[in-house]
Amino acid sequence: MYAKWLDKLKNVKLFENIESDELNRMLLCLKPKVVFYKKKEYVTMSEDEFIGIGIVIKGEVIVTKENAAGDRVIMAKLKENSIFGETIAFSNNDKWPASVIASTDCTVLFLPPDKIVGNCPRMCIGHKLLIQNMLRIVSQKAIELNRKIEYLSMKSIRSKISAYLLEQYNIVGKNKFMISLKRNELAEFLNVSRPSLSREIIKMKEEGIIDFYKSSFEIIDIEALKLNI
Repeated sequence: MYAKWLDKLKNVKLFENIESDELNRMLLCLKPKVVFYKKKEYVTMSEDEFIGIGIVIKGEVIVTKENAAGDRVIMAKLKENSIFGETIAFSNNDKWPASVIASTDCTVLFLPPDKIVGNCPRMCIGHKLLIQNMLRIVSQKAIELNRKIEYLSMKSIRSKISAYLLEQYNIVGKNKFMISLKRNELAEFLNVSRPSLSREIIKMKEEGIIDFYKSSFEIIDIEALKLNI
């Protein structure tokens, strides 16, 4: 039943170090639900009943939340092998804290959290690894959410742009890179208007700090970029 997804699921951090045969047995035991969504369709909406940890096994989704003014803020853009819902899965809350929207046609596997924490009747060999992986993932997500709060707390648009570009630079280790967010998505992620974002990056280009073309960015003067934060 889940065999056709094994090659993809082996690349998911939640199943790291779990052999294919063991993973297949675990899936048969856990009985996750696999759902297909069309582009722009809601995978889940904020305050919907929580149905399980989502794993993107094909396509891309964006995680969004409305701010106090009612504007949509993009929390994350998730590609294949990414996970969402892990921070709520083991809490006392039974509602989704944010909305998840398909940014392309996509397939999502929903894993019931109650069986992850030890109620699996067979207690598969890979179960301990699964729990260890989940703890690492939740810890990493907490770090990412903390970075998101730092972005939102910055007062100037330039400081937000600079912090984001420096983070991408540190991730890839090169001064030239592609970002996964489109211009409107980046504006929503940084919680600024798209026109204001565009004006600021144009100014930064004119000042010789960065160069860009669509989703491709190059850091020309990294020290100047650091001074903007």
